[in-house]
Amino acid sequence: MPAGAFRPARLFLWLLLLAPATLHADTLSILSWDEWVRVEHVIDGDTFVTDGHEKVRLLGINAPEIMHNDRPGEPLGETARRQLRKLVEGKRVRLAFDRQRHDDYGRKLAHVYVDGLWVNGRLVELGLAHVYTFAPNFKRTAELLALERKARDKRLGIWGVSRFRVLQADRLQHTHIGQFRVVEGRIDNAGAWDFHLGRLHVSIPKKSRTWFATPLDLQPGQKVLVRGKIRVSSRGRLYLALYSPYDLEVR
Repeated sequence: MPAGAFRPARLFLWLLLLAPATLHADTLSILSWDEWVRVEHVIDGDTFVTDGHEKVRLLGINAPEIMHNDRPGEPLGETARRQLRKLVEGKRVRLAFDRQRHDDYGRKLAHVYVDGLWVNGRLVELGLAHVYTFAPNFKRTAELLALERKARDKRLGIWGVSRFRVLQADRLQHTHIGQFRVVEGRIDNAGAWDFHLGRLHVSIPKKSRTWFATPLDLQPGQKVLVRGKIRVSSRGRLYLALYSPYDLEVR
């Protein structure tokens, strides 16, 4: 055999290294970063603890909050927790990771699969969680958004209650400050990295612009949907920051 030729075993290894990290939802890929764990107990609608005492946060979604200490719960928070318990508690599940494996709290960030079911997607599909994505973890975000749109259109789960349903920009009030909301409206004026929806100033922070292929090209009168936390500036102006292209939808 010539000195530069691949042996069959070596060629097979190279093929494995070049293969996609994950194959199908109900199979464990070879040489992937996936990990199998057993779920000890569920904390809330998007977080659980493994039998190895590690906390896992479902990636790309956010379920309503449950009551915690003196903080009241949000509508359907307990429903979301019960659903996650039904899906994963006591079961062996597969964790599929994206580029960033842990958050600032040390929790593992993962897409979770059990018996071939994509748990993150199922919760969104049922209207028990909304899409909640931050860079650099964009794996399967487009699919999550498609599931969310269907749930919103049918007013399933959280989309049927005032706390979460799509908020029209002209109805924005200071009582919405601090809430994560999906806001819809028509653009009044727009720049390269910001625009206004009535009283709401929407902008892309400098550190997040790298995730956008180009500056914005929006025109007055265009209808858009944005997602993020409603905040107030030191001047009393309501604003919302976009951290990824998935936080903006041109209607």
